Amino acid sequence: MKKVKAWFAAARLRTLPLSVSGIIVGASLGNTFANKANLELPGVNSSMHIWQSGLFWLAILVTVGFQVLSNFANDYGDGVRGTDAKRMGEKRMVASGIISPKQMKIGMIITGTITFFLATVLIFMAFGNQNFVISFIFFNLTIVSIIAAVKYTVGKKAYGYSGLGDIFVFLFFGFLSVLGSYYLFTHTLNWHLLLPAIAIGCFSTAVLNLNNMRDIENDAAAKKHTLVVKLGSIKAKKYHAFLLFFGMFCAIIYTVINYREPMQFVYLIAFIPFLLNIKTVFQNKSPMLLDAELKKVALSTFLFAILFSIFI
Repeated sequence: MKKVKAWFAAARLRTLPLSVSGIIVGASLGNTFANKANLELPGVNSSMHIWQSGLFWLAILVTVGFQVLSNFANDYGDGVRGTDAKRMGEKRMVASGIISPKQMKIGMIITGTITFFLATVLIFMAFGNQNFVISFIFFNLTIVSIIAAVKYTVGKKAYGYSGLGDIFVFLFFGFLSVLGSYYLFTHTLNWHLLLPAIAIGCFSTAVLNLNNMRDIENDAAAKKHTLVVKLGSIKAKKYHAFLLFFGMFCAIIYTVINYREPMQFVYLIAFIPFLLNIKTVFQNKSPMLLDAELKKVALSTFLFAILFSIFI
């Protein structure tokens, strides 16, 4: 039982709502487009909402798989490098010796294999045999996603150690998640979609930035050169405020462009915790106290995705 709890801890379940936010937004935008265009979506009949389709839930499972793989790889990479040796707060399983590096590596292989299989099924369900080129592109995106999930902290050239983590989170949680899931359902794209994709990307990157601000002292000592370590605490706070403000701005602009009724702005409720978080971050003098803010911003992003999608 202790080992089972350790694997759940390594999976970091609290990160999962954030990881699926982009899928929820992208799928719901796809559903809206289909309703307007009287388009028949793959795996969705006329009386069914896209959230009720097997394709949607398979996309959620694939995204969760990528996130868990990334969390396992992060635990493994930081553990074998010694980055988490003097970590304060939440335990990491490899660094604490509860799960061995070999066991974690096996866990990564199993998770990556299952996720790859589910992604292959998802691609086939969405495109069938008729769209070989698109299927090939998504197949390669799956491979790239798996590599990116692992290489964040694993290997000699782990990009999380050179300050590139923010770019990858923005691209994968924002653009690939929102635009990719939209395309899975509709087989089309338009430029308006960049705005909600940027919003989710900014909010997700803000969560990573909070994580890195919390760990700034430990990361600097371990020579993990995150963007926060490179910028310093003061600039990192300004960068954090920019991410949240710009994300909120993009969401509002999208709604204004596609305005139909006031209820579309209900998601503004989710922005209240963002504004409070910005205030907390600028007043913060002890990085470790930012740990509680991680969950708040992640869950607020998830709330935004739900409200945005329901009233879109």
